[in-house]
Amino acid sequence: MVTRNTHTPTLRARVEPSQQFKLGLLFAIGSAFAFGSSGPFAKALMEAGWSPTAAVTARLAGGAVAMALFASIARPGWLAEARAHAKTVVLYGLVPIAGAQLFYYNAVAHLSVGVALLLEYTAPILVVGWLWATTRRRPTNLTLGGVALAVAGIMLVLGVVGPHGLAATNINLVGVGWGLAAAVCAACYFLWSDTSTTHGEDGAAPLHPITLAAGGLVVGAAGVAALGMTGLMPLTFTTHDTVVAGMTTSWIVPVIALALFPTAIAYTLGIVGVAKLRPRFASLVGLSEVMFAVLAAWILLGEAMTAAQAVGGAIVLVGLALARQGDRSEEHGGQAPVSWPDVPIAELSR
Repeated sequence: MVTRNTHTPTLRARVEPSQQFKLGLLFAIGSAFAFGSSGPFAKALMEAGWSPTAAVTARLAGGAVAMALFASIARPGWLAEARAHAKTVVLYGLVPIAGAQLFYYNAVAHLSVGVALLLEYTAPILVVGWLWATTRRRPTNLTLGGVALAVAGIMLVLGVVGPHGLAATNINLVGVGWGLAAAVCAACYFLWSDTSTTHGEDGAAPLHPITLAAGGLVVGAAGVAALGMTGLMPLTFTTHDTVVAGMTTSWIVPVIALALFPTAIAYTLGIVGVAKLRPRFASLVGLSEVMFAVLAAWILLGEAMTAAQAVGGAIVLVGLALARQGDRSEEHGGQAPVSWPDVPIAELSR
């Protein structure tokens, strides 16, 4: 950071970046922790009789209201900006936000929270494959090794490989299908995010992340609600009590928690955190969301991963970290390798 006072001692120039890094790290970890609570709160509602579509609608609608209020204060002209980028906002709202959430919650209905989230986290692997196929540029060896390691870890998490060899028949294929569909939607976010906030539509100014988050949540909430009302996806709400952290409580508690913690608060903390951290480091911090999701599922729902799943999950995270490190290596021959996408902590697919 360069200060305006040219007579400021050099030590101050060194201290301020350090303080900014610590603040950014605090915000980024807080955001990942908040995002990790999404699955457990949603599953508590689903176990009380809510359909996944209803849980997504409640979360996105509440988050849209909270984020719109925040955007109105932090960026008063966000509505006009969203209209100027209507195509981008609508696509983000329907695919990375509504699609990823809807598919992820359906995966949670059939799988544990940790397994469902790990499946969605295969999105960057899909992006690397897509870019390799479309650009004809081979990823680095470190990236390919990381991807292979992540795939091996996922096989352990799903129980494909266990103490008794292959056990594919024990996999809930419906849940796996929903999880992979969520990964595809998240991959769309990674592919689009590089241009949406750096290049505007039809020559317009670039889209601000706060506007994208607020507008996308509004569109996503409306889209999921409309889908539910058509009857294509069940939209079932109940007023039955829910069980959270072993305590019986009103359904209102997880609904409010969904709107505030993994949505409005998580996005807000993430926006601030990414602004203070380098995208590369912020993307690695984002991997902690899986750990926080598993921890939240254990505390709030009593779900626990087996030893094999825990080992597999750790292998997945190491593989993803290696893959990202590999594709951020120095350029060779003046041409960059296939780019592994930065994953902002405030990623819109959570």
